[in-house]
Amino acid sequence: MILANLRERLTAADIQLAIDLLARGSSADRRYYTELVEEEGPDRLLDDPDLMPLLGSHPQLTAPSAPLFLYVTLRHALRNYGVDDARLADYLGALVLDFGMRDRAYRVSPHDDDTRRYLVDIVADLSGAEGRRAFLLCAHLGNFSLWLSGIFPDYITAQNARKGAPGFAYYDEMGTLGFRRAADHGLARELEMDAVYASVADLFARIRVALNQVSDRVFFPNFSSPDRLMRQVSEEFKLSA
Repeated sequence: MILANLRERLTAADIQLAIDLLARGSSADRRYYTELVEEEGPDRLLDDPDLMPLLGSHPQLTAPSAPLFLYVTLRHALRNYGVDDARLADYLGALVLDFGMRDRAYRVSPHDDDTRRYLVDIVADLSGAEGRRAFLLCAHLGNFSLWLSGIFPDYITAQNARKGAPGFAYYDEMGTLGFRRAADHGLARELEMDAVYASVADLFARIRVALNQVSDRVFFPNFSSPDRLMRQVSEEFKLSA
């Protein structure tokens, strides 16, 4: 299952790349950042506001790994929306990385035989599930809601406008429900995921909009439409109200 462990996937090469980028060729700065990591760990380095633009502008030869890029990108996006919790960036980065592999997003667990492409199918399965299976379904309901509405907001907007499909309020509701139930399950406490699930449930809409920003600016930057503009304005207005 998906855990809040993206920073654990970072390698020594990832940290060295971050040091080199922030040092900008200065030996003194390189020593400073190296000592900072040795004394305090990499978190202050990864939280540096200059790191995100540097990751996007360095030569392709030294491209950042997917875990490094996703963690820094999501950490900064969440902080832009007032969500200053490194474990949430850990979790969301792991979610995006894992769900981006083949058809993982449509399976409750990596080795599940069945695929589910609609939230209603997950909810239907929950009605008769117990124990570990119920826990996995609740977590997947939250994860899948966040994946669809966070990473593919243009699709959700278009389907809602043209076909009357559920809009963001539906995904926010279902995602919050899934994460809330997952947080309350005993297995979440055993995995030390209860606080993460509870935080995502409490902040689901805000986190989803932060993911929308990443999707618009990083994953699908070359698309523009009146629907996207209206969606961006509407969501920003809701969050600032």
